[in-house]
Amino acid sequence: MTTEPAQADWQIIPPEVEFADELAFLAGFDDGPRPAGWRLTPAAVVTFVLGSDGPLKSGRTRMTISPKYVGERGLVERCVVTLAGSRGLLLVGEPGTAKSMLSELLSVGICGTGALTVQGTAGTTEDQLRYGWNYALLLAEGPSQAALVPSPVMTAMRRGAVARIEEITRCLPEVQDALVSLLSERRISVPELGDETVYANKGFAVIATANLRDRGVSEMSAALKRRFNFEHVDPISDRDAEVALVTRRTEQALADTGAAQSVDAAVVEVIVTVFRDLRSGHTGEGWSVERPSTILSTAEAVAVSSAVALTGAWFPNRGDRLRDIPGQLLGVVHKDDGDDAARLLGYWDVAVKRRADAGGAGNPWRTLWEARGQLEGTAR
Repeated sequence: MTTEPAQADWQIIPPEVEFADELAFLAGFDDGPRPAGWRLTPAAVVTFVLGSDGPLKSGRTRMTISPKYVGERGLVERCVVTLAGSRGLLLVGEPGTAKSMLSELLSVGICGTGALTVQGTAGTTEDQLRYGWNYALLLAEGPSQAALVPSPVMTAMRRGAVARIEEITRCLPEVQDALVSLLSERRISVPELGDETVYANKGFAVIATANLRDRGVSEMSAALKRRFNFEHVDPISDRDAEVALVTRRTEQALADTGAAQSVDAAVVEVIVTVFRDLRSGHTGEGWSVERPSTILSTAEAVAVSSAVALTGAWFPNRGDRLRDIPGQLLGVVHKDDGDDAARLLGYWDVAVKRRADAGGAGNPWRTLWEARGQLEGTAR
């Protein structure tokens, strides 16, 4: 006999579970008008995503809403307005810019769940957008409601909820064409059940995501593009905000291990600085550096920072954690282009060396420069 793991043992806690208290509070805090089918007002959805500046008061209850997404308020507000008008929303941007996270948070704030999701791949079929069948029941009883297996999109239409389609440009053209029909007609016919038709209830909307690097996989048709409002999700522009986010996520990674270890602020500062330098192709001092072809997103910075912190937690005798950064960075850039290792070494010889030479005792960049040997032999 097997039992379901306790919630505390889940690797990922869905936002609707993790922030259930916040969602319940916001539903009572803002009792203004809301679009049909929405659990929160548009303003409350924005607050749920971006957090509140301080404690909010609803009756006798006060609560500070935690920030969950780091980005421009205007972007989030435009997304909410698009969905309130029942128009499709397409979030585009480089990999690792938290498009999926924003999509999920918007869905949870609007309808209470982000689970009605179709993951776009080259193997995604039209059935995964419309409906399929329980073939055992189909063979035994013939077409029936019991044998029908609704897609996440069909379920969202019935509930008046938000359906999410991840990596839409990875879907084959015929699958994208099926989505054009769904967004236009707002209904799904089931001819196997006679005149059965599922109509979209008020509140139904679609959020799709697409990576700019995947544009050539399956280019969206003009007809499909017209049915979406496009919103470009950029990397975090505010350095302090990125440092705070990476620190927060690294603290969570350490907390999950139960290790009595704190986040080294100097390590996080260095990692974020390296990522921002390589991402932009120039340093804060104005030095030009060669950009790797690999996407150096905030998500990757979190992964590197967490890996360095966890190395210190599990192997406490390794010494200065700064010395673990070069090896972790190699793991990031060694993905698509072997020449990226040479670009990383070039960054060391330009930016890291100059900062090492300019600083005095306790300069983290000097420690980083001394670890340069880890990069030698990997460049070609």
